[in-house]
Amino acid sequence: MSSTTLPIQSTPQSPTPQQTAEARAAFTASLLSAGTSTVQSDLQTRASDLHANSAAIDKQEQELLKQTKNLSKESDKWQKVVDDGARGVKETGDVQNWAEILERDLCVLEDTMAMVDEDER
Repeated sequence: MSSTTLPIQSTPQSPTPQQTAEARAAFTASLLSAGTSTVQSDLQTRASDLHANSAAIDKQEQELLKQTKNLSKESDKWQKVVDDGARGVKETGDVQNWAEILERDLCVLEDTMAMVDEDER
């Protein structure tokens, strides 16, 4: 048996400057590619989220407008109730004032009748 031995190198060879530059360029390109796809993916996700959120905000805005109109209608109804109550209180005040005037006039009549009665005696 014949064996051929390959020479064993005890120290690895240093890469040439061209090999180093090529390896560096390949590594940088790999990093940029990985980073770019990640950044692009993140940006696309964010853009998608923005569009989805915009649609949700539009829907919420429409609901808010609807509820605002309903609140305005309810407010108008309550304002009518308050106005009617205020009118009732005013009328009650007017009736009370009329009753006080009537009572005063009756007291004047009563005093007058009492004076007439005393004069006739």
